[in-house]
Amino acid sequence: MLNNRKITCLMSSVFIFALAGLSTQAFATSINEVMQEGENRADANATAQQQIDSVADQTEKIINDYRTVVKVVDGLKVYNSLLRTQLANQEDEMQALSDSISNVALIERQIVPLMTRMVDSLEEFVQLDTPFLQKERNARIARLREVLERSDVTAAEKFRVIIEAYQIENDYGRTIEAYKGSTEINGNQLEVDFLRIGRVALLYQTVGGEHTGAWDATKQSFVELPPETYQKQVLDGLKIARKQVAPDLLVVPVAAPTRAMQ
Repeated sequence: MLNNRKITCLMSSVFIFALAGLSTQAFATSINEVMQEGENRADANATAQQQIDSVADQTEKIINDYRTVVKVVDGLKVYNSLLRTQLANQEDEMQALSDSISNVALIERQIVPLMTRMVDSLEEFVQLDTPFLQKERNARIARLREVLERSDVTAAEKFRVIIEAYQIENDYGRTIEAYKGSTEINGNQLEVDFLRIGRVALLYQTVGGEHTGAWDATKQSFVELPPETYQKQVLDGLKIARKQVAPDLLVVPVAAPTRAMQ
């Protein structure tokens, strides 16, 4: 009877220890599963964070690209506005040029008679003016008439040479000049040195100073001057015109202005 009880107690203890062993093993398995699950979640979180970081980087790059594109677009808007203004100005210039081209024939028909009258007036002026450099001035007018008749010279070039001739004549009134020529003195044609002082005086003097004279506008001829009064003055004027001496005050005969000149 006692042995049976001992056997029963022993079997009960063995069963209890067996149950305890099974519980410990199950608990350990649960812990491992929990830890593994935690590691899996951590890995998943890390992967998700990487994805989030990648998306954030891509988003920031897109934003920066967008800002760059916006700046480029703003610059292009300003550039296009400037181009539109330039194009409008060019169209206005094209229209003005087109109008000018259309009027070229009309202008040329009007300017040719004007240039002819200008040459005629210049020739008349030279004939009525003090007779200095007559050959040179008449030859210039003859060249102007030849240019007017040439078909291979444009109207603009013809007008330019006419204006140039007018400018030369205008400059004569502001300069002093000495040049060689000839004139009739006491019935003889003698070589003389002419002295032109603007358009107010045209004088001459023979080599050696034997004869000194001046153009008399009222008589339309040269007249001799008293050598004691004008011989040295004209000689000094010739030296000044040739830049042989410094400019100085000269005493020369000057005709009083007539009523027509006034």
